[in-house]
Amino acid sequence: MSFFNTIKGLGRGTKKSKKDEQTSLYSHPNASGNTLRRTQSPIKTPSSPSKHSTSPVRGGATGGGMSGNGIPTTGRNQAGYTSSSYQGSPSRRSRAVNNSGNLQTQQSRSSHRASVASRSSQSTISEPPLFMCEPYVKTALVKGSYKTIVQLPAFVDLNEWLALNIFEFFGNLDSFYGLVSDFVTPEEFPTMNAGPTNYLWVDGSGQAVNLPACQYIDYVITWISNKINDQETFPTKTGAVFPQFFIKDVKNISRQMFRIFAFIYYNQFDKIVHLSLEAHFNSFFAHFISFTKEFNLLDKKELEPLQPLIDEFVASGKIN
Repeated sequence: MSFFNTIKGLGRGTKKSKKDEQTSLYSHPNASGNTLRRTQSPIKTPSSPSKHSTSPVRGGATGGGMSGNGIPTTGRNQAGYTSSSYQGSPSRRSRAVNNSGNLQTQQSRSSHRASVASRSSQSTISEPPLFMCEPYVKTALVKGSYKTIVQLPAFVDLNEWLALNIFEFFGNLDSFYGLVSDFVTPEEFPTMNAGPTNYLWVDGSGQAVNLPACQYIDYVITWISNKINDQETFPTKTGAVFPQFFIKDVKNISRQMFRIFAFIYYNQFDKIVHLSLEAHFNSFFAHFISFTKEFNLLDKKELEPLQPLIDEFVASGKIN
């Protein structure tokens, strides 16, 4: 089965506008169409996920704890003051003992609440994200692997094959993000994250900055769109020569697309399930990873946020 309606005779024709493109297996009419300024490529740093998200699939919750200036310190001060000042009065000693007992009770209750909160936090952390739960992790459109359809066909130029597939992957990913983009607000997602991984954007001055997820993704989509529509980088004319840095650009584009995949899986997969598109999205991702593995386009470290899912796909035969 082929997933590219634009492949004609194992070649790539001139890119057409989105109005003229045929609907592919993964495409959807609601796609992101933002046009922003071109910026530089982002980088990633390990961090904790945003605490502002209410999505059920986001992990990384942490438990609370007791303050160092709480009841225990106050109790010790009161106990010391009482024993030195009220030794001669039995009634006052009795009240001091009662106060001390009350403080111990409060400490015990506070410790119990902290213990319960800690256990609740650990339980939350141990829960797998939604995309790793059954039946969603097993859902797919296609049985078997994508090995045969990602391999370089005979008599086809490698650069031409890479350009065609990257172009198609980007169009489909843009369509999927368009389905959930209305839910990606700065208030809900003030940083771009995928589980425990936080991605920073490098601005024009070389400064790595945190951006809201919606702004980060819009920058990435615009950056990729500028790349694939640049005739010097992605030539479409017959006989045109690909630049020497073409493979490097393809790897950078693949890395940016993977980060959008990871963000959707961790933060918007419940919307994908609501639309009954989990089989489409899983198959699309398995196809993308199969292609990047075939041509070594992604580093192993970059795959870490979704490595458990990739391992599941490998075990089920979707990825070789």
